[in-house]
Amino acid sequence: MGSGVPPPRARQLSSERPNPRYTAPMAFNPPPPKPVSPGLYLVATPIGNLRDITLRALDVLEAADLVLAEDTRVTAKLLNAYGLSKKLQRYDEHVSTEVEARVLDALAAGQIIAQVSDAGTPLISDPGQSLARAAAEAGFPVHPIPGASSVLAALSIAGLPTERFLFAGFLPPKSGARRTRLEELAQTPATLVLFETGPRLAASLNDMATVFGPDRPAAVCRELTKLHEESVRGHLSDLTADPRLQGPKGEIVVVIGPARAEAASEADADAALRLALQTLGPSEAAAEVARQLGLNRRDLYRRAVAFKSE
Repeated sequence: MGSGVPPPRARQLSSERPNPRYTAPMAFNPPPPKPVSPGLYLVATPIGNLRDITLRALDVLEAADLVLAEDTRVTAKLLNAYGLSKKLQRYDEHVSTEVEARVLDALAAGQIIAQVSDAGTPLISDPGQSLARAAAEAGFPVHPIPGASSVLAALSIAGLPTERFLFAGFLPPKSGARRTRLEELAQTPATLVLFETGPRLAASLNDMATVFGPDRPAAVCRELTKLHEESVRGHLSDLTADPRLQGPKGEIVVVIGPARAEAASEADADAALRLALQTLGPSEAAAEVARQLGLNRRDLYRRAVAFKSE
């Protein structure tokens, strides 16, 4: 593994159907790996398809003195697929305090520690925040090794706005608490990304339609990068009635379009302009209020000039 390139047998691993036009491994010459220095590495791993690991992730895993894993059995399968045999340590919310002390000692001794989750990017709805914070506060290097993320994968294919989004993790399991949380999110001017389980999906979609309104666009993405990958798009009213979303199996990401901004009133615009004019000139104030309220900049500029001359 010194080259950082997966061994030949790893190139045959895929959860997808074979591509009849793909008959041999591609010839490629990636940049040579750089030495891995001591520190804590947060390593993203595939969310389903084992070929989605990065060369740099393999370099770090090969160099690691210890690999921290949510479930050592899951991580062992990944390492075995790429011909790696490493010391594994369970790391989850049940053993975090005990393990973190030993990891800090290992970092102090100059070791390379890799932390992975069962799938995707560590710390995203997974344990590990306290370790990363403790290592950084103790002065040890903490490095991200980016890669697969179900949040970004779902967002990229949902067909919904991507310039602003909010990841809200898992919703509460009970309907009352879930609706309360959804009401807190209802007016968010950004696309929402949520995790959900198959058994709770139908009830959650019903609560979303009730709180957000049946016409809010959304997408349910299931088993991303795996053999039975599926994405269902439509209004929340469509999704609540779709039989495919009644207790499906697998890993599920729900993406919901942003709340529609209410048109600002003339009084709102005037108040915002007067406030902006306290520190900005008419042109800059008009531009700032236009950006904030989604109004015509030229009209705002004329009003700003009038206010300035009062």
